[in-house]
Amino acid sequence: MKPVEHALREAIISVACAMGPANLTRGSSGNVSARLPAGSVGDFLITPTGMPYSVLKAADIVPLDLAGQSHGSRLPSSEWRIHSDIYAQRPEVGAILHAHAPFATALACLRRSIPPFHYMIARFGGADVRCADYATFGTVELSRVTLGALTGRKACLLANHGMIVLGETLDEVLALAIDFEDLCEQYWRALQLGEPVLLDRVEMERVLEKFASYGQQAKTED
Repeated sequence: MKPVEHALREAIISVACAMGPANLTRGSSGNVSARLPAGSVGDFLITPTGMPYSVLKAADIVPLDLAGQSHGSRLPSSEWRIHSDIYAQRPEVGAILHAHAPFATALACLRRSIPPFHYMIARFGGADVRCADYATFGTVELSRVTLGALTGRKACLLANHGMIVLGETLDEVLALAIDFEDLCEQYWRALQLGEPVLLDRVEMERVLEKFASYGQQAKTED
């Protein structure tokens, strides 16, 4: 195993283990993956099915190609198909996190997309975060509806299921997942008092423009 792949496997385990303390998941639910560099055996790595994150070793992380062929000794997560299809369709995506986070899942069980109640919705690529239609876990149909809900977005809800978040790196995808669950909680809490006031299209277009350079440091002369 090449050092870069071993480091990527360890990073996947670190993110998976961080999901519990971040209140994104409990036990072994959810999954994490990362795209492999060109020339690797397989196209991406994903957490195995049914194993507690706390016991994972580098060798337990499963390499797959985009056709779903496994190259490891473990079985991949039952949601491998969503990951594979996202990597095939979205070349900019380098890491994916799926979780049954409490507030995201509560909204998903209401089959409720998240409107622009807060400007930070723009961090996920648009003026809302969609909720994908329901489909049985692990199926081609779930992958299809998820891809549709993720069009132009970095996150979506999965009806009666949970959340999925996309990033360029594992560090980014974990940070985005934490921020997304925070927004889900804020929206859920606002709904306890009524319907929140939504930002209009003009304001969200302004915010999306500002987010094009959000978090980037200005260059300085040497």
